[in-house]
Amino acid sequence: MVSIKWCCKQKDGIKLIESNDNLALSYIKMAENAIGTMNRERNYNLMFAISACYYSMYYSLYAVLMKIGIKCEIHSCTLEFMKILLSKFYSIEDIKIIKLAFDTRNIAQYYADKIISKEDSNLIMINAPIFLIKSNNILTKLNENDIKEIRKKIDEI
Repeated sequence: MVSIKWCCKQKDGIKLIESNDNLALSYIKMAENAIGTMNRERNYNLMFAISACYYSMYYSLYAVLMKIGIKCEIHSCTLEFMKILLSKFYSIEDIKIIKLAFDTRNIAQYYADKIISKEDSNLIMINAPIFLIKSNNILTKLNENDIKEIRKKIDEI
């Protein structure tokens, strides 16, 4: 089971870095591009569409981390960070949808013999643009106090 404490101890886990608005904007652009890929590939290559769908959500979430000044190269730790330390900004439904996209992408990319339900793939693809919009809104709402509070919690761990 992944925990924030475990993630902070990992070499590529959660680390405090300097906040970077330019990187945050770059990740938002990558998320937008991934939405385009998802839409283009949806009817041609479901595996690529699902992967692009997940990455659109992940990149938009990572943009928020860049704004806060958090680096993390372990996806499950990034999702745990979102669940625990960004619960003021993301809902339980948001957490569930990105987790479903993460799991669906893993199945699509690594388990050729498993079938992905059309319901799951449709659900994540419908929600990917909504998740991106939400992350963009969070970027504009995040203030210095929010950032300090989140960074302090990581420092304490």
